[in-house]
Amino acid sequence: MRRLDFDATGAAGPSSPAVELAALAALAVSALRDEVDLTPKPGLVDRATRGAHRDMDHALMVASAQALEPGFTAIARAAESESDPVALRAALGAAGRDAEAAMMRVTRGVNTHRGAIWALGLIVGAAAALPRSQWRAAVLLRWVATMAAIDDPALAAPRRVSNGARVVARYRVAGARGEAMAGFPQIVEAGLPALQAARAMGASETAARLDALAALIAVLDDTCVLHRAGPDGLASVQAAAVTVAERGGAASPAGCEALAQLDRLFLELNASPGGAADLLAATLLVDRLETTAGPGPDVQETDHANAIA
Repeated sequence: MRRLDFDATGAAGPSSPAVELAALAALAVSALRDEVDLTPKPGLVDRATRGAHRDMDHALMVASAQALEPGFTAIARAAESESDPVALRAALGAAGRDAEAAMMRVTRGVNTHRGAIWALGLIVGAAAALPRSQWRAAVLLRWVATMAAIDDPALAAPRRVSNGARVVARYRVAGARGEAMAGFPQIVEAGLPALQAARAMGASETAARLDALAALIAVLDDTCVLHRAGPDGLASVQAAAVTVAERGGAASPAGCEALAQLDRLFLELNASPGGAADLLAATLLVDRLETTAGPGPDVQETDHANAIA
């Protein structure tokens, strides 16, 4: 695996292994910052509002994202160095829990990015384990699916049941792990296509990212929404998100009004599409990794990659 460093645009240059792993972590944090900074977002914290949240604001979300960089570096280091799948899954779980603890210290117990640690952490792991030439959505997310299907041995002991776990059990939806085991299909079927289509039509990057977010909201069984608003609320916001694209997306006045209506609906329901926000950050990370990989077909996988995928 050739080692590369990345500048702020994703351009690559020769570097040491340690620097490349840190650069992958920085790309993940940059994707989180891009999601947090995106304004105006329906129901979510952005530069202008708290959305449907009372315990979060933009400054807290930024501090949370920055606190995760060492954790993402540890995840990348584990994926680069460990070829045994079970041992790697254990190492990823330990690094993820350390990252969550760091987040909680900064946020004083507010769950700002737990889902993002899972989603982006797995993608960072995939990029660290695979040659740069294979940084394509399909290959990265196939690695993610394989790793997510392995039980974390540390979770055999009883632990606190999260709101997401309760929602998964009650409504029989995939949840964070199920979506990862499926290879985050929303990224390749909704988020990336919407992002790329908007760019191809000449939309601004802000509009393209808002279109990607709306596309993700429209298809994701978001456990954050289900927890607050139940299945009827989820169906309502999914239908409203579809309307954004039908009215031309965020680059059009009608699409912007549809986004505003979606925001009002989230506020009325006191619900926030936190799962879709995590997947938007994951979509932006995959998009940046694909750009960093450059043009050309995927090459034969290395022995290390084959050991995992």
